[in-house]
Amino acid sequence: MNKPSIVVLGAGYGGIMTTTKLQKMIGDTEADITLVNKHDYHYQTTWLHENAAGTLHHDRTRLPIKDVVNFNKVNFVQDTVVSIDPDNKVVKLEDGELTYDYLVIGLGFESATFGIEGLGENAYMLNNINSARRIRDLIEYNFAQYNIYKEDRQDLITIVVGGAGFTGIELVGELANRIPELCQEYDVDPSKVRLLNVEAGPTALAGFDEELVEYAMNRLEEKGVEFRLNTMIKSCSENGIIVEKDGEQEEIASKNVIWAAGVRGNSIVEESGFEVGRGRVAVRQDLRTPDYDDVFVVGDCAAFFEEGAERPFPPTAQIAMQMADTAAHNLKQLVNGQDELEGFEPDIKGTVASLGHTDAIGVIFDDKKLYGRSASIMKKVIDNRYLLKLGGVGLLLKKGKLDMYH
Repeated sequence: MNKPSIVVLGAGYGGIMTTTKLQKMIGDTEADITLVNKHDYHYQTTWLHENAAGTLHHDRTRLPIKDVVNFNKVNFVQDTVVSIDPDNKVVKLEDGELTYDYLVIGLGFESATFGIEGLGENAYMLNNINSARRIRDLIEYNFAQYNIYKEDRQDLITIVVGGAGFTGIELVGELANRIPELCQEYDVDPSKVRLLNVEAGPTALAGFDEELVEYAMNRLEEKGVEFRLNTMIKSCSENGIIVEKDGEQEEIASKNVIWAAGVRGNSIVEESGFEVGRGRVAVRQDLRTPDYDDVFVVGDCAAFFEEGAERPFPPTAQIAMQMADTAAHNLKQLVNGQDELEGFEPDIKGTVASLGHTDAIGVIFDDKKLYGRSASIMKKVIDNRYLLKLGGVGLLLKKGKLDMYH
């Protein structure tokens, strides 16, 4: 009898955790496991805002796949997924194709631009290691240029972050820490630098506890962040943005426009014929797609609804990791000829948002609120717990945030 083949697409949180679970649960004689990823590393998406601000080197955020995946048990293919043909069970890659018996789609997210004119072409998106590095270099280059010009080039030292969700708030928190260092390095008067956070909605961190949001905004304003709430970005050009509030339009000149206001699932999923909403597949309770019993979706490409719920769970790293547990368990069942699959049950341990090095806000254990340094320490504990779960003590010691107070 031929061994079934399991193909995992993407080494983000959902894909890499599914793979490491499978390599422990499924023996060499039971199935062939293949992991496909564009790069030979996994990266911590939740640390990208630090890389983009220049407060954490990107090498800390990258984890070589060979450090956590056993290549004796898993066939690793470094290639880019082009399309999926679920009817014929084929994955087309740039350099070939793969067939599968069971597929796990964990291809991650893309930035959603909501049709804003010029945004895709002119704003800088924060969605992977290379884009984070590009943002860091852009801001540093513009600060370095500022004193070269005789005229006042305010646009070079005006930074605009679109979106006051988690990513946007964490990014402005890191930038607020980084700006004084840049000013010192490039002889820029700190009082001339502008750091704006533009949000179309009425509040930052929508859906978060109001008390915590107020604390976060106050702390960030103290560090110089200008919030523009209820303010739509109407268009973006190479010279800056046009915003609108209460029917009034304003032009903000900036060479540093960063977009952190929305994600959608990878467009490959939609283009491959799966039924999606904003690029995400509304998966069944067992994480399989509605139309295919042999295709699982985890992470940002999956929209999981609890029974009767109108909105899916937000696509967080926490949810992706938990989905990996369910997907791996169910794949083991299918490989062993068992039809009984378990339903996914999200267990939200808490949510913490950083506001710079030693400051954060969070809610843990259902309703316990954390502020300041204690929340910052909890954020590092969560990050370290993930590394421990993924690669054990060795990976934690190598990549962890072990200095809790900085």
